[in-house]
Amino acid sequence: MKITQIHLKQVTPLEAQLNPLQELAPDLILVFGALSFFETPDLADALKRAAPNCAIIGCSTAGEIAIDRVYDNSCILTLINFEHTQAKAVTTAIADMNDSFAAGARLGSALAPDNLTGVLLLGIGVAINGSALVAGLESHLPKGVKISGGLAADAGAFKQTWTLGPAGSSNHHIVAVGLYGSKIQLSYGSYGGWEPFGPARKVTRCDGNVLYELDGARALDVYKRYLGDYAKDLPSSGLLFPFAMLNSAQEKHGIFRTILAIDEAEGSLTLAGDIDPNGYLELMHSSTDKLINGAETAAITAQKNHPQVPDKSLAILVSCVGRKLVMGDRIDEEVEAVADMLGKNTTIAGYYSNGEIAGTEFHHESRLHNQTMTITWMSELTE
Repeated sequence: MKITQIHLKQVTPLEAQLNPLQELAPDLILVFGALSFFETPDLADALKRAAPNCAIIGCSTAGEIAIDRVYDNSCILTLINFEHTQAKAVTTAIADMNDSFAAGARLGSALAPDNLTGVLLLGIGVAINGSALVAGLESHLPKGVKISGGLAADAGAFKQTWTLGPAGSSNHHIVAVGLYGSKIQLSYGSYGGWEPFGPARKVTRCDGNVLYELDGARALDVYKRYLGDYAKDLPSSGLLFPFAMLNSAQEKHGIFRTILAIDEAEGSLTLAGDIDPNGYLELMHSSTDKLINGAETAAITAQKNHPQVPDKSLAILVSCVGRKLVMGDRIDEEVEAVADMLGKNTTIAGYYSNGEIAGTEFHHESRLHNQTMTITWMSELTE
């Protein structure tokens, strides 16, 4: 496996910046960049011309990750040449949030099941139920095939996000790439680093990923009381105070939920994924040091689960825009923690998202997360 990265600092001119693609002839290109790179078809068209036979997927971000640091207002291309693995990109339009499960199922149906080892999934980051999307895709995959990836972002605005795939650049498509073959080695890590802030409250009314009531009171009113002065900046300030999901016995299972939107009239909160109607929600907060420790824990998990120590590997990091807001100028430190743990033979790529997709320390199944550092560690067997 050969990995090359290209750092685009401006949208135009593109042709000269993409010249290396023709010589390298990659099998897969991951594209993570600022909104400006996706709002016109220029980048998608230029990539197709430069690498016509390549699987290409990507999305807009709240910050791009490469090497051991975080960039803003740029675009990182990660080019992968496989020795033994095939990559197939698929896409489908998503009509609205209620179409999330069906859209995921359509993607799954488009991926041939034979020899499928793993799937990288990128969804739009607003007007979507991320957990339903993952469930829909999983329902059409062979047993044991893991899903990882994340939702697109728009620098914390929660207005319009973009993906890039076979249909080009789009604000209403979800994309995925299937990885095929027995030589591809994949492991995953996911961890938060958040602490409880107030008591667990019973979910007394919800519908999918829309929360209407906690302990019989309007959810928005309860949430605003906890946020205090931060309430005036909702929904963006909600990134600083995610919910931890607890089951009916008030036991944690490593799933967090971020707020995507609020409805003042209904008194509701729209979360990034499904809510357990029989469960509890607990408000969380954190500090920079705890989040950095959480990123390191995610790397340790990925390392522990990798089949063998690779000579050359790629780590795809998808972390949450909320973590970026909390850490501020120290944001590079969580990427550095992962890079140090995985070693100098690992290339780092990724982005800051509106939602992350991976397994958890509690579950082997793929889930939508919020406010976590998730890692997909990828290598190929040489023999």
